[in-house]
Amino acid sequence: MYLWKDSRLAIRVTRLGNIYLCMTGMVGVIGVYTNNNLLYALFGLMIGLLLVSGWVSRASLRAIEPVCVEVGSLFARLKGGLRLRLSDKAPNRVRGLEIHLNIPNCRVEPGFFPGGKGDSFPTVVLSARPEKRGALQPKHVELRTTYPFGFLEKTRHFCIDTILSVAPYPGGHEKQDDGSGDFSEPDTKSGYSSPVGARPFVAGDSTNRIHWKRTAQRSEPWVRVMEGDHPKGLQLELDLTEWRPGLNFERELERLSGAILQARLQKIDTVLTILSRRGRTEAAGHIAAWRALVPLEAEATEEGSL
Repeated sequence: MYLWKDSRLAIRVTRLGNIYLCMTGMVGVIGVYTNNNLLYALFGLMIGLLLVSGWVSRASLRAIEPVCVEVGSLFARLKGGLRLRLSDKAPNRVRGLEIHLNIPNCRVEPGFFPGGKGDSFPTVVLSARPEKRGALQPKHVELRTTYPFGFLEKTRHFCIDTILSVAPYPGGHEKQDDGSGDFSEPDTKSGYSSPVGARPFVAGDSTNRIHWKRTAQRSEPWVRVMEGDHPKGLQLELDLTEWRPGLNFERELERLSGAILQARLQKIDTVLTILSRRGRTEAAGHIAAWRALVPLEAEATEEGSL
């Protein structure tokens, strides 16, 4: 049911509204049969309250509309946050809006915007959980309200022209207890500094720095971390021509995504190198590396090794 020929506005009577309408009808019928002026007056007041409810809820949807959807890092199968920015031309008006964002292949929990805070460009945070990596196109935003009495629910629909990028699930990368990450060759010489910790052995480490006690405890090589050691930028490489589409390729993307996340938590610079039939491309930085993983497709032929 549409009001005032507004194609974006719809109305629905709530459960409380149906009860109220039934009570109003009963009062009116009893008033007619008894010819009681007091019931006539009560019936008129109840109708007036219903009309006021419709007018106020209609006013709470005026002069406000969504502008854009902002997203930082959104991962497949993980709950993340979307920031919906609104344009409010009446920032001091109380609105009581429930906000629904419709995105295919993504579960978005409703948000709430009370209004009346004097912000002309408010932001509402919505919790989202995409099902898979890739680009997502939101269908529309719904602004719903039952304010002030809850008798009627009015809804306005707005289209959103935004493309969201969903990075692969950050999995398949074992978390290191020390949070040390990858290190370069030490800046200090042996004998001039003291060890401050230990970390797993990586290619390029000197065997003279092996931490034998930790190696025996973990059943894998560990090396000492010395004073003055500085984190080395994480270098990741993916050759698309060696992978065929399928589960193994998706797991490799998840492993790379997990490595990027760990590097970000450890404040280590990251460079992702992608080799494809079109050539070689590099993405420097955590956000750029995640975005580079979003549209990738395996390019190996049937004779490919993976």
